[in-house]
Amino acid sequence: MKKLNLWVVAGGILIMLVGLVWFFQGLGSLKGSAMTGEIFWSYMGAIVFIIGILVVLRGALGTRGSNSKKSGQ
Repeated sequence: MKKLNLWVVAGGILIMLVGLVWFFQGLGSLKGSAMTGEIFWSYMGAIVFIIGILVVLRGALGTRGSNSKKSGQ
């Protein structure tokens, strides 16, 4: 049975938001930071956003566990 892990999903959403902020700061769309206009942060933001998506999917799809009993015990 699959179980939704809300803490993992919430963490993934937070990671996605951080990635978006970094992405737009790197593009120069969000002002007021030393990161503004530095293309490195656009790349890092995109990578962090993708990681956030993977974390959300992991939390939403649940963990896969073995339902079979351990043998020999």
